[in-house]
Amino acid sequence: MPIYEYKCARCGEVFQDLVRSSSDEKALKCPKCGCKKSEKLFSVFAAQGSSSKASSGSSGGSGCAGCHSTDCSTCGR
Repeated sequence: MPIYEYKCARCGEVFQDLVRSSSDEKALKCPKCGCKKSEKLFSVFAAQGSSSKASSGSSGGSGCAGCHSTDCSTCGR
């Protein structure tokens, strides 16, 4: 079940809610002020996993698979 982030139109509170259907989304209320008007926010998430491209390091080094740098701010390597 997806958990979405919302921002209250009245007080600006950012909150999360589990939304199973469009009717659940229509029934959302801000937990701080009770307002029923909110905007869905775009959430940023990260996934960590292994890939043969990243582990093999096509440049021959131990850098990032995308930029081949040993100090990459994009992937944290």
